[in-house]
Amino acid sequence: MTEEEVRQKLALLRIEHRDLDHAILALSNGGTADMLQLARLKKRKLMLRDQIAMLEDYLIPDIIA
Repeated sequence: MTEEEVRQKLALLRIEHRDLDHAILALSNGGTADMLQLARLKKRKLMLRDQIAMLEDYLIPDIIA
């Protein structure tokens, strides 16, 4: 993967993460929340966060000073 492809993938993952955040908020504020659906959305959001962190580490590697 080139750096540009990684940046594009990162942008898409961030958008999906933000959309899931809005969906979770809407579902939990909707009154009768479907707890199973809510748990699935939260699990997906955590998985996206891990993928985002991995790609960010790829773009900005740790430098031992």
